[in-house]
Amino acid sequence: MLPASLKRYVYLSIAAALATILLKGTAWWLTGSVGLLSDALESFVNLAGALMALAMLSLAMTPADENHAYGHGKAEYFSSAFEGFLILVAAGSIAYAGIDRLLHPQAIESVGIGLAVSVVASIINLVTARTLMAVGKKHNSITLEADAHHLLTDVWTSAGVITGVGLVWLTGWLWLDPVIALLVAANIVWTGWQLLQRSASGLMDAAIPEEHIRMIETVLDSYRAQGLDYHALRTRQAGMRAFVSLHVLVPGAWSVQQGHDWMERIEADIRAVVPYSHVTTHLEPLEDPLSLSDEPLDRPV
Repeated sequence: MLPASLKRYVYLSIAAALATILLKGTAWWLTGSVGLLSDALESFVNLAGALMALAMLSLAMTPADENHAYGHGKAEYFSSAFEGFLILVAAGSIAYAGIDRLLHPQAIESVGIGLAVSVVASIINLVTARTLMAVGKKHNSITLEADAHHLLTDVWTSAGVITGVGLVWLTGWLWLDPVIALLVAANIVWTGWQLLQRSASGLMDAAIPEEHIRMIETVLDSYRAQGLDYHALRTRQAGMRAFVSLHVLVPGAWSVQQGHDWMERIEADIRAVVPYSHVTTHLEPLEDPLSLSDEPLDRPV
């Protein structure tokens, strides 16, 4: 069962989004900067993404049932895909505002107070992102990791906007403000595209991360050194849950009980190196040439 306590970190993300919307909205209201407006709009995306993450993480933690024998882990990919889509929508809104400001320049006011408020919002996002990233990596949650990556992007975006607004204040070059807003839009388009790609990859049953596959192979090689063999190692990721299947070849003279006992050890060792993994093994005799016919996904007729 996946840890229900992970949802509290989504609540942290929601609280951070609400706080930064208030702070960045205030910064934009004080200064009139379209760059700070773009930063505030991205925080609305953070909030929508966090709310979706809460719903999908709750669904992903639902126990397997008769109609979903492999659980509901893939629900997490709907959350990251939704957030990616919202990022692209926000980028379009920011680009529109930036082009309008380029055509109709406007002076920036109360810059010092506005920037100070924006810095406080960025610090909140940074602390929240680092927390979500650590927990997401520990529990292999794409929802928390995606939220963390988005918040970190927001931090860098804010840093760029703050720098740009400061330069406008110092130089009087009003065109810098909308140009930076357009650069922000381009940056978050890239973030949105990456999230959509990762979500599609998960829905298409992509393999688990390469480093986890190497750890599994290290475990299996230790059994190969003891006279066993394996092939047809296949993996897929479904949110936090990893699915691992393989064929293990043992001496044909072994009893069913002997083979079963070794399978249990192998499966336990794999679960130890890949948390939240479901491991399925298929027992085959070393001496039978037909055992190797199971290497491809579809066995030859």
